Amino acid sequence: MSDRLSFTLHELVAEIDAYADAVLQAEYGIGYNHFQFLAILAGVEPTDMTRLAHCLGVTKAAVSKRVPALVADGWITTDSPAGSGRSILLSLTEKGDALVRTAGARLERDFAEMLAAPAFAADPIDAPRLNAQLNTFVAFIQSLPARPAGSAPQE
Repeated sequence: MSDRLSFTLHELVAEIDAYADAVLQAEYGIGYNHFQFLAILAGVEPTDMTRLAHCLGVTKAAVSKRVPALVADGWITTDSPAGSGRSILLSLTEKGDALVRTAGARLERDFAEMLAAPAFAADPIDAPRLNAQLNTFVAFIQSLPARPAGSAPQE
């Protein structure tokens, strides 16, 4: 553990991801990376690979590499609407939608229970407030222009 916020946040995200991956693998037979792909797709479907790549923060090539396996496993469908050129639209199947709903609810429940654990009794965590603060932090960081290394943040 670190006394540096940036390291602590990174460690927290890595631990959350590892926990989610273990639960998803054990109970649903899918890894966290594929689940995250499906969960983000659920929020923007139907969508093309370019938009999904932007939402995931990866390249279009990274998305198109995952698509065949997710189609073969019955999680998503692809469609090339007439007149859309080369655009391929991605959507969840019923199986994919059910996974996002059930596994997503399971993970939300688990993390909410963790934040209410007796370990936090002396310094309780207000989960809705924490979520709002983290969303504000994310939005603030996203609003910043790219800066060269060593430059000061804008006030």
